[in-house]
Amino acid sequence: MSDTKVLRLVKKSENDLPEKAFTAKAMASPEPKPARAAAPAMKPVPPRARQPEKPKLSREQMLKIFRTMYQSRRLDDKEIQMKGQNRIFFQISGAGHEAILVAAGMCLKPGYDWFYPYYRDRALCLELGMTPLEMLLQSVGAEADPNSHGRQMPSHWGHKKLNIVSQSSPTGTQLLQAVGCAEAGYRVKLIKELKKRVKNFHNDEVVYVSLGDGTTSEGEFWEALNTACNLKLPVVFLLEDNGYAISVPVEVQTAGGDVSRLISGFPNLYRQRCDGTDPIASLQTMRRAVDNCRKGRGPSFVHAKVIRPYSHSLSDDEKLYRCEAERVEDAEHDPLKRFGALLVEEGVASQDELQQLKDEVDREINEAADVALASPQPAPETATDFVYSPTVDPTSAEFDTEEKAELSGNPGTMVDLINRCLHTEMKRDPRILVFGEDIADCSREESLDLVKGKGGVFKVTANLQRDFGSARVFNSPLAEANIVGRAIGMATRGLKPVAEIQFFDYIWPAFHQIRNELALMRWRSGNEFSAPVVMRVPVGGYLKGGAIYHSQSGTSLFTQIPGLRVVYPSNALDANGLLRTSIRCDDPVLFLEHKHLYRQTYNKSAYPPDDFMIPFGKAKKVREGTDLSIITYGALVQRSLVAAKQAEQQGISVEVIDLRSLSPYDWNAIAESVKKTSRAIVAHEDSLSFGYGAEIAARISDELFAHLDAPVRRVGALDTFVGYAPQLEDAILPQVADVLKAIGELRSY
Repeated sequence: MSDTKVLRLVKKSENDLPEKAFTAKAMASPEPKPARAAAPAMKPVPPRARQPEKPKLSREQMLKIFRTMYQSRRLDDKEIQMKGQNRIFFQISGAGHEAILVAAGMCLKPGYDWFYPYYRDRALCLELGMTPLEMLLQSVGAEADPNSHGRQMPSHWGHKKLNIVSQSSPTGTQLLQAVGCAEAGYRVKLIKELKKRVKNFHNDEVVYVSLGDGTTSEGEFWEALNTACNLKLPVVFLLEDNGYAISVPVEVQTAGGDVSRLISGFPNLYRQRCDGTDPIASLQTMRRAVDNCRKGRGPSFVHAKVIRPYSHSLSDDEKLYRCEAERVEDAEHDPLKRFGALLVEEGVASQDELQQLKDEVDREINEAADVALASPQPAPETATDFVYSPTVDPTSAEFDTEEKAELSGNPGTMVDLINRCLHTEMKRDPRILVFGEDIADCSREESLDLVKGKGGVFKVTANLQRDFGSARVFNSPLAEANIVGRAIGMATRGLKPVAEIQFFDYIWPAFHQIRNELALMRWRSGNEFSAPVVMRVPVGGYLKGGAIYHSQSGTSLFTQIPGLRVVYPSNALDANGLLRTSIRCDDPVLFLEHKHLYRQTYNKSAYPPDDFMIPFGKAKKVREGTDLSIITYGALVQRSLVAAKQAEQQGISVEVIDLRSLSPYDWNAIAESVKKTSRAIVAHEDSLSFGYGAEIAARISDELFAHLDAPVRRVGALDTFVGYAPQLEDAILPQVADVLKAIGELRSY
């Protein structure tokens, strides 16, 4: 087809839309033009900047665009049919979004670039190389499904070979991960040692991430734009604006009804609009967006206006909230209908040729559906596969170098030994990146030699930036979801982020990323992707003035998350060994560091060797006893030891078990101790009701009932919050006297 015909196609497709529509002609921004100084007198004015050329496409390319768009729509229709037959269990379509998505796929490189799509992106995945069979295998929940191996809903895309990273249901969580993925490439360029250690990085790679108009209301959208623009990362943000977030129209979601206007102040962001129902205009826009990123100019943002001809999903009925006139108007701009009509009108293909193409696609999809329906679902016994790494076991002897470890040097505090571990591990492995709020010595490098350096509010990361550089040790925005989401993206690419959340009390903005993304990445993708992030988090009370928001201890909210390791050392030596295991294991780890224990003299230790590790799930018997067992961790270890010594004055022999890791925990050590003493107390700093001790107490009662001579007792904080006044704090948190009282009562039962 001639260039003239293509231009006529574009022109006609734009003119087909009503005046008020969001068209390519009305909305697409031209490429940025350099500022032009005023022309000197008597000199000619330079010519106007040349407008970008329209895409030059052959007949075969045009037909391929139509074929992929039609294939995407018919897969939606097939799933809807199968859902009506109760042969699949959920359906959400990409109808109306096909044109912009095919265009995006044409501009990007599968297996080279990286992709964080959302559930409407069926046409993109087809254009990248995913097959109809692979999509329908997901629809029926087949084990052979490459997206999730039967573990996720349909349209939750993921494909290892194509670099489509496993997608989840929560809207917007993928945005920060995409930024972290792009940041991984950015840091590989800065850290020369990484170029030999990490594979599949390319100097001009681009990260694609898409979202709907409703998702722009999520805070993580703004956090992602902030970091992408600040670091000039090669991220293409594609906003597929169909005007509705389920039933909520865009003017209710967004101030002014136009998010593009709201983001106009972001620096380094190349912004464009286009008619996302026009594949030619979309291709023109996406080429500019991708080219901007490939050339290292920073992120691109494409605001594509699309339609949603079907309801949000089969669980929704749009007739309940969209009037008939609005729905009819949308249907007039159906990208498939418009593009097919234009191909015929401009002589690219006849009606018979298009029908032949449609018949071929229909046969292909019907055959794929038959194969998918015959494909077996995952075996029930595989339900717990890939909750954790199948190849690296941090509970194994491989991670146990504790016995006979030779210590040297003057005793150091928990802060000292954690800092030493970070230093030795960063020296060993250049993939390790340390970041968080205030953790660098000084972000303004020109001042680094003029100041002592921050190194974290507790000085745990002191001098790491000086020793390893600002590319590996750096401050983050004050945004916890930003920290964890970026870390997930980095870890997916093979880096090893050790991120710090400044206070446990402020971890909650990141809980969404931790619970729904970090802990689930391996399981939901069937081991296709993983995110072995370490999160260091200062935790706990006993601070004299910590009050409500610097004394929290909600460990049970994290220990009940499958896929997440939770570690809680009580002394300097254990902190060093457990942190090293956390860094070297292949699972996400929440590493809790009790603030009260950071600089206590009673838990100091000389320095262990650089390969010192303590395996997860290995408790430590810190005191022998015969009459009663205390199972505890964290700050309650020392309080239990003091109470045990006082109980000894009363003739009671108390054994104290320090769990050290909470998930997994050492059941064998607990059982061995309780069988010996026949009495058990579970002591922890968190609130008594629904706390971590309830699980241990319940299991002891369930599995060791025959060995008990008394009920299992729990010692914990009051079911309230930690107060500021020291007298109030002492009354709320469990003290030595509380433990001693429980010992006496249980011994005399």
